Amino acid sequence: MTITPAPSQGKVPKQRRALNGESFLQAFPWLAPAIILILVVVVFPAGYMIFNSLRKISQSGLDKGWAVPGKKDPDWGIFSNFGHIFTDPNLPRILWNSLVWVVVVVALTVVISLVLAQFLSKPFPGRRLVRMAVVIPWAASVVMTTTVFYYSLDPNYGPFNLLLERFGLVGAEGIGFTKDPALALGAAMIVAVFVSLPFTIYTLLAGVQSVPADTIEAAKMDGAGRLRTYFSVILPQLRGSLAVAVLINIINVFNNLPILRVMTGDLPGYESDTLMTYIFKVMQDDQRIDWASALSVLNFAVVAVIVVIYVRVVKPLKEV
Repeated sequence: MTITPAPSQGKVPKQRRALNGESFLQAFPWLAPAIILILVVVVFPAGYMIFNSLRKISQSGLDKGWAVPGKKDPDWGIFSNFGHIFTDPNLPRILWNSLVWVVVVVALTVVISLVLAQFLSKPFPGRRLVRMAVVIPWAASVVMTTTVFYYSLDPNYGPFNLLLERFGLVGAEGIGFTKDPALALGAAMIVAVFVSLPFTIYTLLAGVQSVPADTIEAAKMDGAGRLRTYFSVILPQLRGSLAVAVLINIINVFNNLPILRVMTGDLPGYESDTLMTYIFKVMQDDQRIDWASALSVLNFAVVAVIVVIYVRVVKPLKEV
């Protein structure tokens, strides 16, 4: 009897490699539209952005060739645009604002969504209407929603200040929520939480409804109270939904421009700016595409590092 030796580990049999290649060719016509879309929408703009960050582009849009240091820029060679960005004295404040902006908005969104998702999972009269109402901030235009908040907080004719004045909490001059950098950034955070709630609530609500009822009943029979049941039984089983919701919110909030542009765009200086609004100001005020491209590369790198660290630590798809 002849015994055929098994293939050595680490080597893929030729037949299997041929099948894999054949399977890829068969699947390619179905994958081609998605691949083309990714190349056109993601890869090409990202590559062009990196290319522009290494070029010297005038305010009129004239490409003058590879970047060279300016009179006030450090000698970073072809990376002189990045040298200009990293030596900007406003950059530390902008990075700090970006960090505070993301952490506060995502944390408040997740905590409030956990409470509301648990509430909406319980039967009560009018639950369907309440669930439909939760979607409204998500369906409405972000710019429209933010504009409503902006004019509501105006110190001269905003209804919020008029209400505070009616109760005697402020004087006739009101509070300049949209005129002070710190207050404007705080108001922008409230708007960001408001528009981020629908997606997060529904993501966590799906996770809450997938928790087996038998598990909850078993915890109650063992003497666990409501809080103990929630934190020891329900919340651990929301790990997958919670991790994905946090990751998507981090990306969306970090790259958010409309809310900050409406709430803080008219303020002078950079005290309330994040990386996204700073990029917009460099393009609009300075009219420097090369500096804005370098900032965009920095913004992309920061988001990529955050996502990689988060995925490695939290492993959001581990449960799946």
